[in-house]
Amino acid sequence: MITTVLIDLYEKELDKLAEEISAYETEEQLWKISGDILNSGGNLCLHLTGNLQHFIGATLGDSGYIRNRDAEFKLKNIPRQKLLEEISNSKRIVIDTLEQISKKELDSNFPISLFDEPATTEYMLVYFLKHLSYHVGQVNYHRRLVK
Repeated sequence: MITTVLIDLYEKELDKLAEEISAYETEEQLWKISGDILNSGGNLCLHLTGNLQHFIGATLGDSGYIRNRDAEFKLKNIPRQKLLEEISNSKRIVIDTLEQISKKELDSNFPISLFDEPATTEYMLVYFLKHLSYHVGQVNYHRRLVK
C-alpha cells in the first residue's frame, strides 16, 4: 500500500530537515534574512512542522493540533532544540496517522479543499510530501547562504 512508501519518504525528509537545522553553525544563522530572502531556515522549519501537524495530524489524525500559520513566519529566535523537538513531534504524528489510515480514506476526498477541485487524500499526502521536500531544499540553500 502507498502508506508504507509515504511513511518512508516522510521519515527521510523530516530526518533531512533535522540534519539541516542541526547543521547551522549558530542559532543566530537560523533566523537570518537578507535582501529578497524573507524566510529564514527557522521560520521554514516552523512552517513545515505546522503544515504537517495541521493537515496530517489534526485533519486526518484528529490530533487536536491548532495551527497558527502567521506565527510560523513571525516568530523568531526559537531555540534550535525546540525546532528539533517540533520536527520529532511532526514525524511521530505523521507516522502514527499514516499507519492508521485506510484504503477507503486514501481514496476519499481530502476533508479540506485547498484547490479549485476536490482532491483525494492520497493525492494530498503526495502533495504535502512535495511541499515538505521543496522547503527542505530551501532550508539547505538558506543554511549555506548565511555561512
